[in-house]
Amino acid sequence: MDFCVYEQYFAARHPGNGTLRRGVRAALTAGTGGGMIRYEASLSFFPREDAEDFRISCDIFGSRILYEAKGRRSGKREAALLEGLRPVFDEIAAELGGEVFWDEPLIAARYG
Repeated sequence: MDFCVYEQYFAARHPGNGTLRRGVRAALTAGTGGGMIRYEASLSFFPREDAEDFRISCDIFGSRILYEAKGRRSGKREAALLEGLRPVFDEIAAELGGEVFWDEPLIAARYG
């Protein structure tokens, strides 16, 4: 079972697959099952052709497992992971050939 720990949308730039991507969804998810916990950071660039366009495409997506071990969700662990997310997201964006504009959020952060 997967849980959204953090999600936020930002302005971004990625040349895309023939379509310029102007937005990105940044997320931290927690996956549980079989006595294991896994935290994964992910970015998904999307076209954002106008202010109402939040169509998430899956063709320019990157992720990184940040933690995986026996156990369960931990508020302390999640807080620590959230503090160090931006550099991880920047690395993922660079690997994909894109850029995230952190000072231009498109929606407020959601925590769950």
